[in-house]
Amino acid sequence: MQIDKLVRMANEIATYFEAYPQERGQQAVLEHIRAFWEPRMRMALAEHAREDGGGLRPLARWAADRL
Repeated sequence: MQIDKLVRMANEIATYFEAYPQERGQQAVLEHIRAFWEPRMRMALAEHAREDGGGLRPLARWAADRL
């Protein structure tokens, strides 16, 4: 899967949870990605975040940094 698609998917999740209080939103994004994404998808997103994280919304970046 291409990283631009993973970034888009992570950002869609983050956008949904931006209405939540910050700490709850952060945990919700992280939990969603851990629960529903395949390991290779999680690894690719984490690697992207380590490299530069370009394009990730703040909640998505927070979660990607913790994968």
